[in-house]
Amino acid sequence: MNTDITASVKPEYPVIDRNPPFTKTVANFSTLDYVRLSTVTAVSVTVGYLSGIKPNIRGPSMVTGGLIGIMGGFMYAYQNSAGRLMGFFPNDAEVARYKRA
Repeated sequence: MNTDITASVKPEYPVIDRNPPFTKTVANFSTLDYVRLSTVTAVSVTVGYLSGIKPNIRGPSMVTGGLIGIMGGFMYAYQNSAGRLMGFFPNDAEVARYKRA
């Protein structure tokens, strides 16, 4: 079974790293990635707090919502960063940065 996504879908933008490691992908997070991560986390904390009002478990519910939000936000930011490095998303800033190096 072929699990290589690039075998079925060709990148539309310049490829910087076909298989970026975890550290390179996280180091490539843009400001927008951090904004998205923070927004998803903040919304999840708020939803967790509000959903815990009726049974009077606001604290634990808020912490659980925050943990879910930060994990989801991180995965979303990671997906966008890796997609830019692999050439699946627009990556003009990354191309300029890695051409210099």
